[in-house]
Amino acid sequence: MQRYFAPRLFDGKAIKHNQILAVKNGTIYSIEDADNQEEAIQLTGLVAPGFVDVQVNGGGGELFNNAPSFEALLTISRAHQQFGSTAILPTLITDNLETMELAADAVCDAIKRKMPGIIGMHFEGPHLSQPKKGIHPEQHIRHISPEEMAIFTREDLGLVCVTLAPENVSIECIEELVSANVKVCLGHSNASADQTFAALKAGANGFTHLFNAMSPLQSRAAGMVGAALLDSTSYCGLIVDHEHVDIPSCQLAIKCKTPEYIMLVTDAMSHVGSDQAVLEFAGMQINRQGNKLTIEGGRLAGSALDMATAVRNSVVNLHCSTEDALNMASATPAAFLGLQKKGLLASGYDADWVVLNDDLYIDATYIAGEQVSA
Repeated sequence: MQRYFAPRLFDGKAIKHNQILAVKNGTIYSIEDADNQEEAIQLTGLVAPGFVDVQVNGGGGELFNNAPSFEALLTISRAHQQFGSTAILPTLITDNLETMELAADAVCDAIKRKMPGIIGMHFEGPHLSQPKKGIHPEQHIRHISPEEMAIFTREDLGLVCVTLAPENVSIECIEELVSANVKVCLGHSNASADQTFAALKAGANGFTHLFNAMSPLQSRAAGMVGAALLDSTSYCGLIVDHEHVDIPSCQLAIKCKTPEYIMLVTDAMSHVGSDQAVLEFAGMQINRQGNKLTIEGGRLAGSALDMATAVRNSVVNLHCSTEDALNMASATPAAFLGLQKKGLLASGYDADWVVLNDDLYIDATYIAGEQVSA
């Protein structure tokens, strides 16, 4: 058994002082007041639950679509571990069936070989709305088929999330996905509020990057945004990079949904954890200027955001409490995914945590009690 001393520890509910974490076989055995720090590894800073990111397109110079392989997943996961992400869903942007199969095989291989941090897969598309496609390749947007359904419902992929436009996917298909334990998110959609509520009733329970690429809230048409804000039990991903959503809109979302249902996501492209400036994807050139990624014409193309920066932005610019910001990066996405042993630091939970300095930058990241990044 390994013992760690934390001068400050946020367990997901409160910040405690002078705690000893005991870890056994990758699981937290106990957390107790420190009566003896001797022979304990010293963790200097604020110890908090590891971040859970449900939307990661790439990192470390690799885009999952461009390299749907075990090796690319290793690079991507390591890139995000630098910024506190201890569990991610590698995300495949709309693509052809062959790439979907290769990506699914890569994730299956990573899970089978117990790659730290890889817990499943997010298919963002291809069953989206053309008017709200963003950078998703138009030629690959299509109606759902038995072949895609077979990929989504594989039992060797870990946790599976699918983003779809409910106006283009039948209620019966949504119900079938949900019955197969697939997390259905709504996004890249021009759906009405009624269509959105029907999809929620069928079992969808998430929204992909709230406000972005979805029908807006208007005075005489609530749209998907209005339905998302009004619904009390669905989860909304929010990209807090101040490029995708402005500060008042972020604050409104958190006020409406509460931190219990807003989850910070990165929508990260390959630029995160690398000095990459230009990315080629599906015949498009994605350029980085500061923290903004765009294609020709200025359209946003994913983000260069990492989870630690999302947490800092939430505290510094949205004026969230540190506790709320940390929960939106850990406990809330863990709850959305149904992860019963992640998102909190408590006996019986996975020993996944981050160590943050006073400015909320990452000093170290731990997965299963082992340091994976410093």
